[in-house]
Amino acid sequence: MNVCVITDNQFIYEQFLLILKDARYQSESFDFFSSPGNPLRQEPGCQIRPGQVDLKQATQDFFSRYELFLSLHCKQLFPPTLVKNHRCINVHPGFNPYNRGWYPQVFSILNKYPAGVTIHEIDEQLDHGPVILRRQVPVYSWDTSLDVYTRIQQMEVELLKEFLPVLLSGAYRTFQPETEGNVNLEKDFKKLCRLDPDQKLTWQEAIDFLRAMTFQGYRNAYFYDKEGNKVFVEIRLEKD
Repeated sequence: MNVCVITDNQFIYEQFLLILKDARYQSESFDFFSSPGNPLRQEPGCQIRPGQVDLKQATQDFFSRYELFLSLHCKQLFPPTLVKNHRCINVHPGFNPYNRGWYPQVFSILNKYPAGVTIHEIDEQLDHGPVILRRQVPVYSWDTSLDVYTRIQQMEVELLKEFLPVLLSGAYRTFQPETEGNVNLEKDFKKLCRLDPDQKLTWQEAIDFLRAMTFQGYRNAYFYDKEGNKVFVEIRLEKD
């Protein structure tokens, strides 16, 4: 089987390569791609050279090379011509149907919807389609966005280790989520980033908001002071 793996996540890419060292996958062929402008680092000593592909510009000749397309944190929306004619599976870092789209763990902290991992067949909508399997992860009161995201990625790796043979063979059953759920776009997250210093919140609301926006290495939440200075804000939580 020829499999096209598209990912924009370096950690998941590296972990997937480790999974493929299992002897069960020696007869399968995997090609790896990322989105344009987001190159993956080639692993030392690894013969696999990841490429880049713009799915909107890809031709039918490219699509016809593969029996399965596997999305692992791919930032691109799969085009209709691909999902209608080829088997496409997405490993989504959210618990469908809740908080589909961008940064699901951020919105799970804010709106208290479940967080987790969903593996589903891809249709024309964002993070939508028949569910193959899903697992919920806990969200604790001392978690930041990074803490929840790390837990989600660990769950994704565990599920891929366990269920990759089933995903490749297609020997699975699907089910429809209970509702259509909700979708959050990148623009929704960016709206959250700018703080209004005059907004009135409870302490709980303020803590939840700041921990949802705290992801080490990224400057998310900010406000402008009276002098016009842009000031970034994050929170540190420590469980006793």
